[in-house]
Amino acid sequence: MTLYDSILSRRDQSLVPGLTRFFKCGPGQYGEGDKFLGIKVPVTREVVRACWRDTDNAELEKCISSEYHEVRLAALLTLVEIFRRSKRDPQRRKYCIDFYLAHLQYINNWDLVDLSCYPLLGEWLMDKDRTLLHELARNGKTIWERRISIVSTMTFVRAGQLDDTYSIAGIFLEPSAYPLHDLLQKAVGWLLREAGKRDPARLEKWLGQNAHGMSRVMLRYAIEKFPPEMRLHFLKLRKSVIFM
Repeated sequence: MTLYDSILSRRDQSLVPGLTRFFKCGPGQYGEGDKFLGIKVPVTREVVRACWRDTDNAELEKCISSEYHEVRLAALLTLVEIFRRSKRDPQRRKYCIDFYLAHLQYINNWDLVDLSCYPLLGEWLMDKDRTLLHELARNGKTIWERRISIVSTMTFVRAGQLDDTYSIAGIFLEPSAYPLHDLLQKAVGWLLREAGKRDPARLEKWLGQNAHGMSRVMLRYAIEKFPPEMRLHFLKLRKSVIFM
């Protein structure tokens, strides 16, 4: 079976209500209108492992533009798998990146972002100019494009390269970034925390200079691994700013 047909065959209607609530698909919520088949991520990964070799461009186009969340996720995970298996084929890797960037409008929830952006964009940009991520942070059309900009730096952080994480975090503290969606606040705080695991002193110094302009949510995520007294210190540094 094709990737699309294989995913549809694993649908479980009993899981749909829970997934719809979890991914905030009600009126006015960030996932409003999204549709689910009732398939958990491990099952989607299982299907991708079985189908990725036989999935061509037409099938990826069909899946990434699907109305169903899990089918779009399957397309993204297939793209990640193709990219990962093509280390000796730069042209095929570039195809994966070009496809990804051409279909950002379908990457429209936090899990779709987080499971695809750093294994693709982050990995691709390890030895390249990273201006793209900074542009997405400043000018992304959606919260999802802007989330891609910061979460993609996870690959750099894991390699001990922290500059882009701090630089992009700074973009989200600029007055022009307000109001900042909760899902962006959390993502920035999360990546700062990860950067702090590699270099605690650098995070402490950065927070000493910037905590006053951070939302409580963002700051709490960033200082989560700090001792209680240090967390309290940084929380006292922040001031009230406007966030969503």
